[in-house]
Amino acid sequence: MALAPDAPASAEGEHIDAPGLQLFVMGLFFIFGGITSLNDVIIPKLKELFTLSYFEASLVQVWFFIAYAVVGIPGARLVKRIGYMRGAVAGLVTMIAGCLLFIPASQTAVFGVFLAAYFVLASGVVLVQVVANPLISLLGPARTTHSRLTFAQAFNSLGTTIFPYFGSMLILGTLAAVTAAQLSGAELDAYRTAETQAIVDGYLGIAAALALVAGVVWLFRDKLKGERHEPTSLAEGVALLKRPRFGYGAARIFLYVGAEVAIGSFIVNYLMQAHVLALPEQDAGKLISFYWGGALVGRFIGSAVMRSVSPGKVLAFVSCGAIALIAISANTTGELAGYSLLAIGLMNSIMFPTIFALACEKLGPRAADGSGIINVAIAGGAVIPALFGLIADASGSLAVALALPAACYAVIAGFGVFARRPA
Repeated sequence: MALAPDAPASAEGEHIDAPGLQLFVMGLFFIFGGITSLNDVIIPKLKELFTLSYFEASLVQVWFFIAYAVVGIPGARLVKRIGYMRGAVAGLVTMIAGCLLFIPASQTAVFGVFLAAYFVLASGVVLVQVVANPLISLLGPARTTHSRLTFAQAFNSLGTTIFPYFGSMLILGTLAAVTAAQLSGAELDAYRTAETQAIVDGYLGIAAALALVAGVVWLFRDKLKGERHEPTSLAEGVALLKRPRFGYGAARIFLYVGAEVAIGSFIVNYLMQAHVLALPEQDAGKLISFYWGGALVGRFIGSAVMRSVSPGKVLAFVSCGAIALIAISANTTGELAGYSLLAIGLMNSIMFPTIFALACEKLGPRAADGSGIINVAIAGGAVIPALFGLIADASGSLAVALALPAACYAVIAGFGVFARRPA
């Protein structure tokens, strides 16, 4: 299990007065969300170029999200050793390296090299996420920490909404009159290289933005005076899973991220089907913004509702809403089938932060350890989409495969009922 480093304790007034750096860190959250949701646009592109099955296409998410489980432990230890600021720079540099790996991936036209690039890119994302929230908390007075973190999460949702739209225009738009299935040999390699150049251009732009942010963070590398990290053993962190409320919550994070990513990964292919919206690839890709945009809008609605309604009850309600929308989409056709699936994003909106908060109630000084374990549970984004792909391949139907995320939401609804009262 990955254990997040403990945030250095600071009294009121002990903070860094650096609004410029704070703005750049907010930008990191925007890029995190954008990079993750951009996978949903690239998967259908790679599926066509390499004539992949649904399971093979899901390997993009497998290699991306498995980094949360693989890199968490060494990443947390690295940050404890070199500090938050230098740890953030190390993560950003790793992300840049991942972006640059798309160049040889395109030139060799080998799917495995693309997967390697995704793993390196995600490893950097995980490392920076280990320090991002504590870093935000230090960039201002303690009394406004909550508002800064909420604002940062809003930037994350904004990234997941914007990136897919413009990514679809850049990556899914093509003038090619042939498909990979019609080519072979040198012609196929040349086609793949040409068609993946748009992917390379997109990630080179992201790399340039990351380099700018890394440079700014490096300038502030010695500004966190008195930074302290308490050592935490792996056994102590794992022991938290024995607490029913926390253990159940961590498992539900695994299922939630998996369900959300599984639907997002194949939503383009789903909308392209003749009995759904029969859209061209690029137009279907643009609609991903509605899926993630729903999460952005729902976050504001949910935060207002939960001021007067039990978070557990709200979680159970939206989980049941997601199941209902899946049932509608899987058993109808046309616009109803397409837009009901996109509307699941609205139901997803409050799930992650609500499950997180309910699971971590009353952890007290162990909150950092709990956060680290839940960070590892995000690896559900590697497992559930792969199972989704296997079901779609075996049944020949994406609608049938939707039963898997529906089952995940059913379990999450049960947790909402279980945790409807304060710990």
